Amino acid sequence: MRVLPELPEIEVLRRTVAPVLVGRVLRVKTIGPHDMRARGSGRGEGRCKPGAWMNRNELLDGATIQSVERHGKRLAILATDGRCLVIQLGMSGQLIAGPSTTKPHQHLVWSIIGGHRCQSSLLLAQDFLVFRDPRRFGGVVSYESKDELQKSWTAELGPDALTINASALQSVLCGSRAIKVALLDQATIAGVGNIYADESLHVAGIDPRMRCDQISKADVKNLAQAIRLILNRATKHGGSTLRDYRSGLGAKGAAQALHAVYGHAGQPCAQCGETLQGTRLGGRATVWCPFCQPRRRR
Repeated sequence: MRVLPELPEIEVLRRTVAPVLVGRVLRVKTIGPHDMRARGSGRGEGRCKPGAWMNRNELLDGATIQSVERHGKRLAILATDGRCLVIQLGMSGQLIAGPSTTKPHQHLVWSIIGGHRCQSSLLLAQDFLVFRDPRRFGGVVSYESKDELQKSWTAELGPDALTINASALQSVLCGSRAIKVALLDQATIAGVGNIYADESLHVAGIDPRMRCDQISKADVKNLAQAIRLILNRATKHGGSTLRDYRSGLGAKGAAQALHAVYGHAGQPCAQCGETLQGTRLGGRATVWCPFCQPRRRR
């Protein structure tokens, strides 16, 4: 079963690493194995060849961190001099800030220099930022400037799911593909993956197999509200830790305890008691309640 971090997990990661990084300087300390999938520069022709790594400048060596930003499932660390580094967690990636720890599969380690983690700190031990990825499906991508980063996000990603409204959602839901498949397309809406697509459709009362061109305006409004509700709730509870995910401080999430349908095929619906049904859509396991999510036409 593929379990990839979705928007809530990346937002929790952003919120937990930003206070440690902003205003402080990164120094590349260790560069580990060179066989991760995502690597190189965001400048197209400047991408590293397989087996190669970016230089230390592209890895933000010596950079003072200005902000940590997110769009959809992508996290970016931005420096005051314009350099940007996007962290892709993949299936098992972790980005953890704090005191030094030695674990296997550490691909990148930065020293974090200067500043204080919190105002009350009188004496601060050395902090480190560690990127590790046991399965090596994650990686990093560098950009020369925030403008280049934003161009990439605009070209490749749809509107951010955490702030999606009915009008924006209506404009990207079209054609004959299933609504669940559309939600998984990051160019349609950025941030929703398999877990929160199932959960949002359940809250909105929409059968995941319905075609986009069968969804009414009322359903689209309900779905936009459900997506925001589900994503905000999951973020509040630290994201879902089903396997490898950890926050930027190494903590597990608790949102998995709130899943009403995801992973529960064959079990009774907690809302109505009907047996939850399961199938595959777009190659992904999909679960819904036939009573709470009736298949209807516009």
